[in-house]
Amino acid sequence: MTSLIQSNISPQNLRQSIRNGQFCQPTSGFAPGHIQTNVAILPKQYAFDFLLFCQRNPKPCPLIEVLEPGEFEAKITAPGSDLRTDVPLYRVYTNGILTDETQNIKPLWQDDYVTFLLGCSFSFETALINNGIQLAHIDNCINVSMYITNIPTTPSGAFSGPLVVSMRSIPSELVVRSVQVTSRFPDVHGSPIHIGDPAKIGIKDLSYPDFGDPPLIKPGETPVFWACGVTPQSVAMNSKPSIMITHSPGHMFVTDKKDEDYSIL
Repeated sequence: MTSLIQSNISPQNLRQSIRNGQFCQPTSGFAPGHIQTNVAILPKQYAFDFLLFCQRNPKPCPLIEVLEPGEFEAKITAPGSDLRTDVPLYRVYTNGILTDETQNIKPLWQDDYVTFLLGCSFSFETALINNGIQLAHIDNCINVSMYITNIPTTPSGAFSGPLVVSMRSIPSELVVRSVQVTSRFPDVHGSPIHIGDPAKIGIKDLSYPDFGDPPLIKPGETPVFWACGVTPQSVAMNSKPSIMITHSPGHMFVTDKKDEDYSIL
C-alpha cells in the first residue's frame, strides 16, 4: 500500500485512478489539503426525509453538496466526476442489510437516485498533522477506527438510528490542540463529540471497531472521538430503506475543494 502522507496525487488524478479500477483502498492522506466526502445515494422518495435528517444532525452529516435526481456529476465540488465510479469501494444496503460491495455502481443506477455528499473528518487530518499531531492510522497505512455509539440521532421521517464516531488516539498533551484545530472545520464534523472513556458513549472495547481497522494506541495517548459520516449506514441498518448506496467506510469521494475553503477561522 502506498504511504498515505507521501501521496500528493491531485484529486482529479486520484478519481481517474479509482474510475479505472487502479485504486481501491482507504483515501485518508491522499490528495492532502482537499475535502473528502461521505456518500449516500437514495431513491427520490427518501430524499426530503434524508435532507431533513442531515439538517437536524449536522455534526455527523454536514452537507457539502446535493445532486439533482439522476445526476452523477458533482458539478460544484468536483467537475467532471462520476459518482457511479469515482468512489474506491461502494456498499449497497437493501432493506437495511448489507448486500454488496462493488467498485462500480453503473449497473445499479436509476434515474431517480439522489446523491448526498457529506463532510468527512479525513479533511481536517492535514491540519492536525501540520500542527504536529501524528495520526497512527496514516503512519501505519490502515483505516481509521469507527464505532456505533449509544448516542441517538435526531429522527426525520423514515430515518433514525445511532451516531457513529471515528476515533483517533492523540498524545494527551495535544488533545486540547486537536480540539482547537478541528473546531475550525464544522463542515467536516468539526470538534470532537467525546474525549476519554469510550464506555460513556457505549463502546465496550476499542479493539473491536464496528468499521475500519483496530486502533494502535500508545501509552500516554487519549482516545478522541469525532462524529462520523458513516452514521447514515447505521441509520440505514436501523431504518431499512429499500436501498441506500454508500461508500465503504474509509473509501471516500475526493473533491477538488480545499480544506481551508471550509475553515471558519
